[in-house]
Amino acid sequence: MASYSIRFTRSAAKELERVPTKDCRRIVTRIGTLADNPRPVGAEKLSGDDKYRIRQGDYRILYEIVDEELIVTVVRIGHRREVYRR
Repeated sequence: MASYSIRFTRSAAKELERVPTKDCRRIVTRIGTLADNPRPVGAEKLSGDDKYRIRQGDYRILYEIVDEELIVTVVRIGHRREVYRR
């Protein structure tokens, strides 16, 4: 199985910078695993969107998958109480 490439939106990259260092390392590791399996156990498809969500501690990672091009785009990273607002 081919490996997916991981991309970040600008806003997701900025959100990642605001996360404490300890949590940031875990989040980056978790995002790295999406390259091999973009739909891991525990990932949920969000209703009304073509986005998926994975949890890492108190943080949520929202991402989109383009299977035809083997791309995973991280859209949002945030604390669980704030990530779904907008």
